[in-house]
Amino acid sequence: MKNDFNPNEYNSLAVSDILSELKDRALAATSEGITISDPSLPDNPLIYVNSGFEAMTGYTAQEVLGKNCRFLQGPLTGREASEEIRAAIAEDRPCVVEILNYRKDGSTFWNRLSITPIRDAAGKTTHYIGVQSDVTERRNAEDLLRRANERLEAANQEIKRSLRYAARIQQSMLPSPTLEGQGFRIASRLMSCDELAGDALNYFVLDDGRVGFYVLDVVGHGVPASLLSVTVNRLLSPRSGKSCLFESAGPKQKAARILSPCEVGTVLNDMFLENAGSGLFFTLFYGLWDAATGVLTYFSAGHPPAIYLPAHGQPQLLKADGFPIGISPHPNYTNSTLTLSKGDRLYVYSDGLVEAADNPDAALGADGLKERLSHLRGCSLKTSVSKTLEAIAAASRKDDMTLLGFEVTR
Repeated sequence: MKNDFNPNEYNSLAVSDILSELKDRALAATSEGITISDPSLPDNPLIYVNSGFEAMTGYTAQEVLGKNCRFLQGPLTGREASEEIRAAIAEDRPCVVEILNYRKDGSTFWNRLSITPIRDAAGKTTHYIGVQSDVTERRNAEDLLRRANERLEAANQEIKRSLRYAARIQQSMLPSPTLEGQGFRIASRLMSCDELAGDALNYFVLDDGRVGFYVLDVVGHGVPASLLSVTVNRLLSPRSGKSCLFESAGPKQKAARILSPCEVGTVLNDMFLENAGSGLFFTLFYGLWDAATGVLTYFSAGHPPAIYLPAHGQPQLLKADGFPIGISPHPNYTNSTLTLSKGDRLYVYSDGLVEAADNPDAALGADGLKERLSHLRGCSLKTSVSKTLEAIAAASRKDDMTLLGFEVTR
């Protein structure tokens, strides 16, 4: 291959001429807009613009040389950016701004303008070099993102308002914190870990001598769990037209029959079995106390063991080995019975109380809760419920926490 490089010819050229030519070619070739203004002339006019400036603005060099660059500004140009440019020129310092400019055809573009003073050997500014970049696409993308974030934030606030409203409705469905009747006293407390709770509880007098109470815990959190909780709560209400607590009166019956606890569980399981595989199911403890006999009939569907604190004797954990509701087509629920005497207490709770710990090995557990409640035996039923729940919640609040206490008073 022939080598066309001639050292003698190269050495004969002035290096300054080569560099000057390279700078001119570089300025002309760059796609960025390059301008040079002369502050020694009135109004600091442009004395040079490159082809990148012409392509960006639509103006030719002949149209703009001798003018101040502010002709690119228009009605929507921001005052803050304009004032920053004027201040930088007045203070003889560099600046970088993003300013809305106008092309010759009237269309707008976002201009990232960098202005740098050029000084002579004495430090006096002789010229200003402006470098202009069209950043319209980036600014438009940022605006789209900002508007999307604003819409998202508005939707998020609306969801939060709806959740707060739903939470108030859910709270309104809870019974009063205490209930006293003929021979019994009930106290309860529910603390949710989110706006909406997956736990629910209720207690009610079914007839002249029988009192029903329950605690349920839907597996999971959030809206699906709370909706299921509200639905089941409705079905377990004695005042609901679709209550699962009664068997409809037949032709030979004067009144609807009160279903036993395990029958209630079977009815609910048949209703919610279609949810099997969805991950939505719930545990339930339901008790029915007869004031005439003092007998508590109860069943547990996968719920933590209730705590029995007799007035005289050692506290016990009641057996709890049934399937949660909505899992098995044949749960074979059975009733258990317990005769309660004056001063006896029974506590029913959700697993949030016994599993409340950052470290699972440090969880309170059913035995730990039993001991804690035993130490509060001298307190009123309401106080024992409140103190226990508040102490556990202060240590950890990762799940809904529900505690219901039942006490025989005569």
